[in-house]
Amino acid sequence: MIARIFWIFILPLFTVCAAILHSPSAPIPEPYHLIKINNQGEAIGTWAGPWSCVCDTNTGLLWEVKTDDEGIHDGRWTYSWYQYEEGIENNGDCYFEEDRCDTEDLIRQTNRQQLCATQNWRLPDITELRSIILKESKSGRPKIATEYFPKTQRGDYWTQNSDRPLYGIYQYLKTGAGAVNFMNAETVTIPYRNAAFVRLVSSHSTTCNKDPQ
Repeated sequence: MIARIFWIFILPLFTVCAAILHSPSAPIPEPYHLIKINNQGEAIGTWAGPWSCVCDTNTGLLWEVKTDDEGIHDGRWTYSWYQYEEGIENNGDCYFEEDRCDTEDLIRQTNRQQLCATQNWRLPDITELRSIILKESKSGRPKIATEYFPKTQRGDYWTQNSDRPLYGIYQYLKTGAGAVNFMNAETVTIPYRNAAFVRLVSSHSTTCNKDPQ
């Protein structure tokens, strides 16, 4: 009788416990060189949250992470290209400015906010922005690690590369700024007046050198 109870009840229990103890932990999402950074500038674990920035340990660059809370960093906001009195002011759409928005507005607000304990946010150059493009991605998905960079939009993202010649239907405007599209991984030049997306970067942040909590 005792042996029968063992085979019916006890042995299956041991089997389940062993399976739990030996089950592999959740895999770390690729790419492995990206680290989540919270708003205080502290590195956190892969599966932890919330996070406001991402550190790329390959380049040492700290990237802004977008949200969907209608705050300063909402991924749906768009901006015309404007810096140092070059470009077109206030031709994008956001809720955090009384007027419409441009790239200088986002940079000013983000530095004032000290996002991720950093005060030197800026537009990335083309090479920097292309450095976070994935070589491989699922069809129809953004070519970026969306596990780290959520709310990535279908459209162009501004770079700091300005005074680039325009062609085709925009040729009469003469020059514009470079932009990168994460859906097709293409780099384009578009007019300063266009309402495009922005992902800010900092190249002088110390948070990339901190160990995850």
